[in-house]
Amino acid sequence: MYTVLILMGVSGCGKTLIGKKLAKEFRCQFIEGDDYHSAENKEKMERGMGLDDKDRQGWLIALRDCLSESSGLAVLSCSALKRSYRNILSKNPNQTVFIHLVLDQKKLEQRLKSRRGHFFNPSLLQDQLNTLEGLDSTEIGFTVNSDQNTEKIIADILSKLNDKKYEFQYA
Repeated sequence: MYTVLILMGVSGCGKTLIGKKLAKEFRCQFIEGDDYHSAENKEKMERGMGLDDKDRQGWLIALRDCLSESSGLAVLSCSALKRSYRNILSKNPNQTVFIHLVLDQKKLEQRLKSRRGHFFNPSLLQDQLNTLEGLDSTEIGFTVNSDQNTEKIIADILSKLNDKKYEFQYA
């Protein structure tokens, strides 16, 4: 049984928006990964300094622990840029499906420039794109184009979840 859906991808791809809508669709808990960043990490990103593996370690462990404590289906938004990060997140007692939201760089840049009230400095996008390791065939998950309206993205996700015959355990 799968009980965790992780929306992954670089900043600006729509993880939070789609995650909230997906959680509403499934009537389950939504966990905003950005809320678990330390104050130091947020300040660093605000100043335009990218995070390294050491910076992300505590954040990923906090997210994994949060997932371990969730009962029933949960949806998490988290960049999960590297396979090693996804391995940390997957080491929870719940079965995890990764949903990689993808969007071309120009549209990502446009979204980030128009976003207000977020600590992520748009100048860090290239750093995230350079760090990103897409899902490979040994990982449980799939990719969805986020350059479409929200309803179509949700429909694509639900269709792929159904096609893959993932069974979900609800609270």
